[in-house]
Amino acid sequence: MDNDAERALLPNGGALGAVLAAGIGSLALGVFVIANEAGIFTAPSLYGPSGGLSGRSTFAVVTWLVAWGILHARWRDRNLPAIRVLTWALALAGLGILMTFPPVWRLL
Repeated sequence: MDNDAERALLPNGGALGAVLAAGIGSLALGVFVIANEAGIFTAPSLYGPSGGLSGRSTFAVVTWLVAWGILHARWRDRNLPAIRVLTWALALAGLGILMTFPPVWRLL
């Protein structure tokens, strides 16, 4: 078999699950920041000098890891349309990053 035929047989779901999980983790950080600024959720300070940021970022990392585990378990043996998953991942990451900027907080 040549390389192109071998690549066509390899499932891409595990890798795309990791990419989408990164977008979900980014969105989770943005949600935790907005919730903190709105007074809905106060993350605990896990490391004194950084304050609540250590708690918010830790919760976002846990969300990312859980999403990655679930997506990998469900998609590892599948071939998925990469452009669709990448579009969602970029949209979620962009929204998550946007939600961490102070001008967005002030809109609430």
